[in-house]
Amino acid sequence: MHSWNISAREAIAMQKQLAAQVICTGMPEKIDIIAGVDLAYDKKSELGFCSIILFSFPDLSVIESAFCHDRVTFPYIPGLLTFREGPLFLKTFETLDRRPDLILFDGQGRAHPRGLGIASHMGLVLNVPTIGCAKSKLFGEYRQPCSEKGSRSILTDKEGNRIGTVLRTRDGVKPVFVSPGHLTGVDESADIVMRCVVKYRIPEPIRAAHNSVGNYKRSILEKR
Repeated sequence: MHSWNISAREAIAMQKQLAAQVICTGMPEKIDIIAGVDLAYDKKSELGFCSIILFSFPDLSVIESAFCHDRVTFPYIPGLLTFREGPLFLKTFETLDRRPDLILFDGQGRAHPRGLGIASHMGLVLNVPTIGCAKSKLFGEYRQPCSEKGSRSILTDKEGNRIGTVLRTRDGVKPVFVSPGHLTGVDESADIVMRCVVKYRIPEPIRAAHNSVGNYKRSILEKR
């Protein structure tokens, strides 16, 4: 663990240092529990809200939920999302009774300008396999995959290195951008995300976390 009370310049330097420690190969030998994570914010205050939903895998039944809110002080800066969301996520993670075998983040993994999105960073901190699954591209180059469900194209950096997958999760809908966080490979990450797709564009663990954090946020703000 490192200090979260740092400047943007220090955060960028830390990302460059930590990125060298990320392992983007393989996958867990066995996945019994998979987690979905999402965060939300109150525009009128500095409050942030986090939801972590644990699912059995591969049947995707909810087995545990954790929620937390706290003051968030690090500003929104593209590429530095971890330093805004990481502390609140870790605080929420500590309340779980079970430890997931893999975590899906609504955000980036290796597909990041410095190779360290929130999925990669949190995977390093916790030493847990992680995957980033984002609704839009932050970094990289790609060609559109075919329109059929399950179609893929490669996401690369400027040197042509594979950093993720552009994955079509439903026929004719916009793709998602999947990248390995830590202790998972590029192809393995896309395979796992596809196995978590039920009937929506977004994989079920992340979709459930998104819906639940919105409900949690409203319940907290109504009491204020």
